[in-house]
Formats: sequence, C-alpha cells, structure tokens
Amino acid sequence: MNLPPSFRLLAGTLLLGLLLMAVKFQAWWLTNSNAILSDALESIINVVAGAFALYSLWLSARPRDINHPYGHGKVEFLSAGFEGALISLAGLGILIKAGYNLVFPQELERLDLGILFTAGTGAGNGLLGYFLRRRGKRERQVVLEASGEHLLSDALTSGGLILGLGLVWLLKLPWIDNAVAIVFGGMILFMGYRLIRRSVAGILDEADMQVLREVVELLEANRKPSWIDVHNLRLIRYGNNYHFDCHMTLPWYFTTRQTHAEITALHELVDREHRGQVEFFIHVDPCTPRSCPLCQMPDCPVREHPYRRRLTWTTDKVVENRTHVLAPER
Repeated sequence: MNLPPSFRLLAGTLLLGLLLMAVKFQAWWLTNSNAILSDALESIINVVAGAFALYSLWLSARPRDINHPYGHGKVEFLSAGFEGALISLAGLGILIKAGYNLVFPQELERLDLGILFTAGTGAGNGLLGYFLRRRGKRERQVVLEASGEHLLSDALTSGGLILGLGLVWLLKLPWIDNAVAIVFGGMILFMGYRLIRRSVAGILDEADMQVLREVVELLEANRKPSWIDVHNLRLIRYGNNYHFDCHMTLPWYFTTRQTHAEITALHELVDREHRGQVEFFIHVDPCTPRSCPLCQMPDCPVREHPYRRRLTWTTDKVVENRTHVLAPER
C-alpha cells in the first residue's frame, strides 16, 4: 500500500502536538490560569484527534476490495466528525470551569512566563495550521483541512489568551482570566460544531457544489458538437476520490465504437483537469427530433428541424433529471 505524502506530514504534526501540549501544561502548572488550562486541554484534543486522523488517512489509502467497492475514503469524514466532537467537548469543559472560577476565584502566578509560553506555542500552531489547511484545500483532503482548521483555532485561542493574560498582568484583575476563557471556550465550541456539520454532510453524500460547478464549467468550455445534452449529473465523494454519474445525449446513429469514444473523451477531460481520482458512470440517451434545435452537429444526415441556438450548461441545468429542449417559437 502506497501511503500519501500527507501521511508523513500528519505524523510530524502529531509529534509536534505532543511537544506543544507538554509546554502548555507546564505553563498552566506555573500560572494556575484557567485561560491557559483551556489552551492545554485543547492540546489533548489535538493529539487524540491527530492520531485518529493519521489512522483514517492510512485506512483511506487502502485499495478498493470486494467489501468496499468505492474504497475507504469516507473514513475521513468520520475522522473530521470525531475531531469536531472532541473540540466541542473541550469547549464545553472550558466554559464550565471558567464559569465556576468566576464565582470562586483562584490566585494566579508568574503570568509573564505563561504569556511567553503561550505566544511560542500559538505561533507554532498557527504556522502549521495554515500550511495544513492550504494543502488540504489544494489536494481536497478533508483530514488535512480539518487538522489545519483545528490548529488555526488553537492559534487564535492563544492570541486571545495573550491579550487577556496581558490585561490581567497589567490591571491586576483575575476575573479577566475567566472571562477570556469563556469567550474562547464558546469559539472552540462553535468550531467543533462546524466540523461535525461538515462530517455529517459528507457521510450523507451532500453534493460538493464547488466541485460540481468546476466540472460543469469544464464541460461547458470544452463541449463537442456531438455532446448534445448532459443532465441528471450527480456527485458523490469518497475521501479524495469522486464518483460522477450522468445522462448524456448523443446522435442516435452513432455506432457503439463512436459512442464509447465520446464517453472516453469526456472522462479523460475531467480526469486530466481535476485533482483526485475521478470515476464516471454515464448513461447514453439517443437524440430525438426535439433535440435538433439545440444540436450543433454540422451536416447532420438525419436533422428534422433547423438549429436555433446553443443551450449553455449550468449547474442548475445539468442536475435536472430531464432531457433539455428549447421552448417552441411563438
């Protein structure tokens, strides 16, 4: 089994996460700050979720088998959902402890060291999170993108903590520590919800409208005269792989060999221009006299009606489950 380069990247991220977690807990032990504790607790989630993401990436790289004809890529959505649930739990825990200490305050110590440690770990997480999210978007890998967003949320939390701890240090108002923890606990809870929402959408085969638009624009820009119509186009995502099926209208007099060549040309066009493995299932419909007004075939030997105009393919049109025809002239 060939593991993707992103597997080694996530493995390195996991090791770095362990190191940063140790630094954050050291900062909390020195300061007794709830805000820093919230940052340290999220680091535990980073490590656990990173380990699960690493496993899911390994599993999704396994080849298809008789029990998984579409591969194992959907485990990436489970990984993102698991990470989102852990993030949400961490945010809830932060809210509970910070709320308790607003009522029952505790003494803070050595905030200067706490600020220094938090700044260092936040910078590390921010740089790594930006890199992971950018690569995940480029390669359309949900695991990398989710891990990157998680680390960026951790860096954002660290930035807010530095501001809050600085105010506590300067103004000598310990309640600010808990107020900052509550604010960022709520933000972490919302980020967890977003990951869970995205995971559920992937498991339920919610269409990726951005990818669908890209494919439709590609077909529209490169369509051949013999491609009379495309409709009932659907998309299912399995990790980094995509499964498309659609109906395609071709001239009824084409031979089987000609029909196969047209389908192959469409598949190769999408496969060449689109990142990730693409699989097409295409049902071919024969043209009818109603197709003539939008058919651009030159010198068609069986044309019954004159060509009127080109019908532009858009996302809204090609997902319709019906053959497209032009309205009759008045």
